[in-house]
Amino acid sequence: MRAHVCYLVTHQHIPIARVAEHLKETYGTTISPGTIVAMVNEGSNMLAEFLADTTAKLGGSPVVCADETGLRVAGSLHWVHSASTGWFTLYHLDTKRGVEAMGNAGILDLLTGVLVHDGWTPYRHYTELEHQLCNAHHLRSFRPPPKPVSSRGPPTWPACSPTPGKPCSLRWPPGTPLSPPPRSRPSTPTTTRSSPPDTTRTPNRRRPGTRGRPKRSKSANLLLRLDTFRADVLRFTTNFDIPFDNNLAERDIRMVKVHQKISGGFRTREGATAFLNLRSYLSTARKHRISALTALDHLYTGTTWAPALPAAGP
Repeated sequence: MRAHVCYLVTHQHIPIARVAEHLKETYGTTISPGTIVAMVNEGSNMLAEFLADTTAKLGGSPVVCADETGLRVAGSLHWVHSASTGWFTLYHLDTKRGVEAMGNAGILDLLTGVLVHDGWTPYRHYTELEHQLCNAHHLRSFRPPPKPVSSRGPPTWPACSPTPGKPCSLRWPPGTPLSPPPRSRPSTPTTTRSSPPDTTRTPNRRRPGTRGRPKRSKSANLLLRLDTFRADVLRFTTNFDIPFDNNLAERDIRMVKVHQKISGGFRTREGATAFLNLRSYLSTARKHRISALTALDHLYTGTTWAPALPAAGP
């Protein structure tokens, strides 16, 4: 029963109140939401050895993909940091997003290989590592922007002939050509100046070297980035263990956003941490082709499943 409850909450992302309703209608068992929370926390507490072992194996991996995303916890914004390979997944919850939070996760400090990420600046703090930028982000930047509305032609509207007592309808018979609504030119009010203009004010003009410096275009920024970090963009071409993009980490961390959309945020940090610990366990088990319910059954019967394969890149 505990494995089944934890499966519904952490793997299927069903809200706790609906899990209690499901158990009552399906099995005739009345379990309070507080008991369900206690079951999930119990499973998380039994994962201490698994989490420590996964952290060590991720730190010794030649290639690690990293990502981060926001999560609502106790009414405020927290940050979930993930580290992934083709065999392991680990999540860390923190109140911050930058280098300090990455250090608290305890993975990147152990890493000696290649770090794959989306180019966020705090990842550059780890200067002793080799970096691979996500090229999926670059491909999306190459796509041309959509045409502005003004270039698609002038808007056309049907002639509106309201019926007395009824609202105006924008329906028109098929085949009737559309014509733009008439525009009225606003009248310019005439004012009389009783005093000469104030010529002591400095005009707001852009001057070189001031705040009015024009910004570079997105195309120029992309070109500068590709040129500056050329080695980090093309590293996957010389080491075939390095992926082309960071989609592995993005797929792993997407489950956090899925849970937030379905069940909402977390009321306590303890509950959020328990969920992330169990998601680390289930995601790692799935990468080893172990079903979630089987892994949870091993957990709650005292024989926690542990991966037998060595650490590997994505």
